[in-house]
Amino acid sequence: MSNEQNQPAIQAYQPPSDFGPASITTSHYIWVVVMLLWPVALLNYLDRQMMAAMKASIMHDIPSIAIETNWGLLLGCFKWVYAGLSPFGGYFADKFSRRWIIAVSLLVWSGVTWLTAHVTSFEQLLWTRSLMGISEACYIPAALALIADFHSKLTRSRAIGIHQTAIYAGLILGGFSGYAAESPNFGWRMAFTVAGMVGVAYAFPLWYWLRDAPKQPQFESTANPNVTANATSVPRSAARVSELLGSVSFYLLVAYFTLPAIAGWVVKDWMPEILRTRFTLGQGLAGVSAALYVNLAALGGAFLGGWLADLRMRTSVRGRIQVSAAGMLMIVPALLGIGYAPTLTVAVLFLILFGLGWGFFDCNNMPILSQIARPELRATGYGIMNFVSISCGGFADLIYGVCRDQKLGDHVFFGVVAVATLFSAGLVLLIKPRPELG
Repeated sequence: MSNEQNQPAIQAYQPPSDFGPASITTSHYIWVVVMLLWPVALLNYLDRQMMAAMKASIMHDIPSIAIETNWGLLLGCFKWVYAGLSPFGGYFADKFSRRWIIAVSLLVWSGVTWLTAHVTSFEQLLWTRSLMGISEACYIPAALALIADFHSKLTRSRAIGIHQTAIYAGLILGGFSGYAAESPNFGWRMAFTVAGMVGVAYAFPLWYWLRDAPKQPQFESTANPNVTANATSVPRSAARVSELLGSVSFYLLVAYFTLPAIAGWVVKDWMPEILRTRFTLGQGLAGVSAALYVNLAALGGAFLGGWLADLRMRTSVRGRIQVSAAGMLMIVPALLGIGYAPTLTVAVLFLILFGLGWGFFDCNNMPILSQIARPELRATGYGIMNFVSISCGGFADLIYGVCRDQKLGDHVFFGVVAVATLFSAGLVLLIKPRPELG
């Protein structure tokens, strides 16, 4: 009998009738998980986007920030800490309870968000952003892996796409925080206070309702047979990681995940300031213009891209890869258009195109990883992807801040990242998914 015939199939998780609170029905719990995590993802990105949208108010209130390079350092330090701890967050989520990792992460980063409202200097703000990176590093790998555990190849892209729409909702809501910062009765400190308190309050019911999926059957690696052969001489966790790091397709996915994110982080973190200064806008209008349209488009793109990917997977094991690559080809002209846009309307139109392509890309990264890595390696793999991608995103934020201080045009920076993004579209098409993983 062949090795493939001996391997147990990975099925969508079906919770038992007594699983969790009595009001949860077995047929719907796989979607209940997505809905429970939706507010958490929203808060995760709301807490980040508020910094970008309220930049002018924060810099005015904390003069020691002083220059754009320091602001880029604030944005970058969060990402470097977040990135450095992401592989560990992913490893812990694979080794321990994903439910506990998610709930504790939400509780801690929400407390840090509240603490941010009370800083008085650049150094203190640098510390709180670093602490935010520590506390948020565990969430995304654990959440996406948990969703992938519950969903089969028939619904996985749609489920993760729905979860990712919460990220865009958080970015949109964060864009409106510019108006809150300008309000004499509210201000940027109150915005951080409210967001932090909401997160702390939600952590407890989340922990009660959320459940881990049972461990799925183990099977031998077909990608690296040496892992099985050496299992008695190598610690099990080390053997698992070596399997992941022995996959060429995983390295291709890491590069594909990273190159567009360099541009994506600058769009998220700097676009309110870019629009404010280029078109002489108020902080509130700039924040909304930078966050609302692009993220509405990304929200729609995540729904459409997830549906198309799941549909395409019925006829081709490469369906998700193809849909994701199509999204990348939308992002390339969008970046060039953003760099050269002569008016706010033109800039917004290209941001919409960017958002649509980003939605196609964003909803398929974990599903593609699930076609490369076994279930018990998903969070670890995504943590490594986050490490590389967000580290580079942090340097992109810092470099863009230096470019602004040196008065370099936006078209130069966005032209370079557009070329890198085009290259990544070719890389993803080289990935070879493992059919037995689905």
